[in-house]
Amino acid sequence: MNKSIKGFSKLSKEGKIEWLVTEHFENPNEAREVIETYWHADKKRQKIHDDFIENTITNFYLPLGVAPNFMINGDVISMPMAIEESSVVAAASKAAQFWLHRGGFKAEVISTKKIGHVHFMYEGNAPKLRKFIEANKKQFLEDTRSITANMRARGGGIVDFALVDKTLELDNYYQIEVGFETCDSMGANFINSCLEQFAKTLKNLVEGSEEFTSEEKDLQIVMCILSNYTPECIVRAEVSCPIDQLDEGTGISPAEFVSKFKRAVQIAEVEPYRATTHNKGIMNGIDAVVIATGNDFRAVEASCHTYASRSGKYSSLTHCEVENDIFKFWIEIPLSLGVVGGITSLHPVVKLSLEMLDHPTAEQLMKAVAVSGLAQNFAALRALVTTGIQKGHMKMHLLNILNQLEATKEEIEIVKNFFQDKVPHHSDVVQKFCELRGIKSPSEIVKKK
Repeated sequence: MNKSIKGFSKLSKEGKIEWLVTEHFENPNEAREVIETYWHADKKRQKIHDDFIENTITNFYLPLGVAPNFMINGDVISMPMAIEESSVVAAASKAAQFWLHRGGFKAEVISTKKIGHVHFMYEGNAPKLRKFIEANKKQFLEDTRSITANMRARGGGIVDFALVDKTLELDNYYQIEVGFETCDSMGANFINSCLEQFAKTLKNLVEGSEEFTSEEKDLQIVMCILSNYTPECIVRAEVSCPIDQLDEGTGISPAEFVSKFKRAVQIAEVEPYRATTHNKGIMNGIDAVVIATGNDFRAVEASCHTYASRSGKYSSLTHCEVENDIFKFWIEIPLSLGVVGGITSLHPVVKLSLEMLDHPTAEQLMKAVAVSGLAQNFAALRALVTTGIQKGHMKMHLLNILNQLEATKEEIEIVKNFFQDKVPHHSDVVQKFCELRGIKSPSEIVKKK
């Protein structure tokens, strides 16, 4: 069946929905009802959401949870977390509570430089080009002065740039690599605007110079774009305490717990299969706060995973050591975040999340996000090396199963109490539910309806 359409973006919102439900759904009225159910009752607020992207038809909701009791550098905050995975907020909250009475989390921003590149092809003498760019640095900066004025007034701007010769990787391929400080903004538009001006300046200077041959002047700009890999925009977070304080709720001695915990981290450091799942758990905590604060979780994911591979082998983002009977667990990651620009001042819930965090600077947000990832990883490893991951995860998933079965409040309480000391596997939950209803399978409910 041909479901193509020309000029879809030019249709009104109602027109888009009418075409969509008519062409793609067996029950158009039901599909339309679901779409309209998720519209905001306030038309002005819905208009804000509609304008975030093109061809908007409705809103896609994620739960916004709160993990309280995070002590970071002596201050206690509540962490906003937007995520659909059932156990993440509970695990973060548990880790925050655990470390609240053991000195809390320590966090520091190590560096904040972001990188962008002018990618170009040049068939000529590399030393001559390098010397020429060095000699004309003032012109490059002068040509971007109007773009950088506001950022410079806030203490940011272009911090350095240099020619990078990449011809060993690709014939005739060069970069101008530019470093930026973007203060409290993520800075993508600012960086890309500067890079495009750098490209124009490079092209104009080379073409207007008598130092280059006609072949060398045929310099080809390929693209100008920031990099989402930010290895010089780094934040570190850690927890530490005497080993004998790690005796709460593990069911094993503190010494055995630390030994197993450290070994689990070491496995993630050397085994990419484990490191992938290990780091995914870290990103559960990181992404949830990044999304809640209106930042680009896809850029953060890409940067963190590239950083995890910087040695040439994919490895753990967290590390653990024990020295003089002191347990230390830490994370060091690249985070490029902003608290101004983008949707941070437009999305009502994003504004709420930032206010919950007491209107943080970009550096303060970096610390909070890193701490969230470390807390999530601590909670996961703590469960893995003691009770196992499924006990806690499946208890959180229990409600999802019961909601799918359309259980009543009374039935939910009965089933939850039944599985208080058991792992609630899906088949066991369904069986218990059917026993309560006096039926053989949930499909009998549908038949009766």
